[in-house]
Amino acid sequence: MAPYETDDSAQAADEADDVRTGRHRAARYVVPVAVVGVAAATIGLVPALASSGDPDLPKVTAQQLIEKIAKSDVQQLSGTVKITTDLGLPDLGGLASGFASGAVKGDGGSSADPQSKLMELASGTHTLRVAADGPDKGKVSLLDNASEYSVIHNGKDVWGYDSKSNEVYHATAPESAGAKGKAPHDVPATPKDLADEALKSVDDTTSVTVDGTAQVAGRDAYKLVVKPRQSGSTVGAISIAVDAKTGLPLKFTLTPASGGAAVVDAGFTKVDFSRPAASTFAFTPPKGAKVTEGDDHESAGKTPRHQGPDKAFPKGDESLRKGDKDLAGLDGVKTIGKGWSTIAEFDTGGKGMPSGGAKGSSGNSDVDGFLNSLGDHVTGKFGSGTVFSTRLVNALITDDGKVYAGAVTKAALVKAADAAH
Repeated sequence: MAPYETDDSAQAADEADDVRTGRHRAARYVVPVAVVGVAAATIGLVPALASSGDPDLPKVTAQQLIEKIAKSDVQQLSGTVKITTDLGLPDLGGLASGFASGAVKGDGGSSADPQSKLMELASGTHTLRVAADGPDKGKVSLLDNASEYSVIHNGKDVWGYDSKSNEVYHATAPESAGAKGKAPHDVPATPKDLADEALKSVDDTTSVTVDGTAQVAGRDAYKLVVKPRQSGSTVGAISIAVDAKTGLPLKFTLTPASGGAAVVDAGFTKVDFSRPAASTFAFTPPKGAKVTEGDDHESAGKTPRHQGPDKAFPKGDESLRKGDKDLAGLDGVKTIGKGWSTIAEFDTGGKGMPSGGAKGSSGNSDVDGFLNSLGDHVTGKFGSGTVFSTRLVNALITDDGKVYAGAVTKAALVKAADAAH
């Protein structure tokens, strides 16, 4: 089926302001996408959605479709989501999980803490079972061959349970956790979580069009496509399959500008909009399970996991409070540029990693060779450094300890470092 709109249509320019207005409505449902560790602007598209034929649906504009997402009021659902992530990193499998769990445990925590599971979603293919019943009941289960990990939000309680280790994590849900469609404890589990973040990035540097229809999980859907207009971005575009009846995003797929396989591909394979059984959200720690209280962990001086937005970002930096909040995790972080070409800049306060240049800078040829295998040595007005790359996000670490990172090309990072010199 031919696209309903193209980027160079006469209507596209007239809709630019309307799209930005719709973006603000959609932003009400934002959920952080910690799994990829970057701002939502780093998210892109796959060319086509798996379908069993293009359904014949009434024509809609991009603005109308964004508003449909923003107005979506799905309160109950259950289903299965398949998510594949390919950042071009080795498939760490259990190593990533073990590293995350060890880091949490070393801090006095639990392998059942949801934060310890995020790294597992950073590579490979995973199956999630999700359910929701209103703003105060939600469940996400990560299924493995011989085990299952679940996060359950039921009223004031948030539970995490790791059947493999028989550990339980318990915390009190923050008052703000009742956002519609939000996965419990900020676990980025559904296409909606990803789509809401992506729509937050729509501005005048972005093209938004409707590109036909598809069927996802047996549901008729429209395909919304978001592409950066700027050069220098590693992002290709965003494709979101939007349920024609409810407005709920059913599939979200991501590829880089360089093409190839999707970087993130998350979509429902099954979905049911009837109310799940109340027992779905009931949880009692199994006999013999180790239970860690999240509130006790925080009061002991550990990193808080339920910070409000005003506490999560450096004071006085209004540009970060209003804009690239996902880049504000480090004190002193600054942003260069805007839109899809935004680069985060911060100083580590010390020496950077040895660049492994032609002459070597570490004093150890083995170390230099190893670093060369991980990244590319670059030079410029800023001096020298190493660029470490994934299929989507690149980071330049200079020899004097400065870091420049974003969903931009290596050349864009070097240019930013030179300009800041």
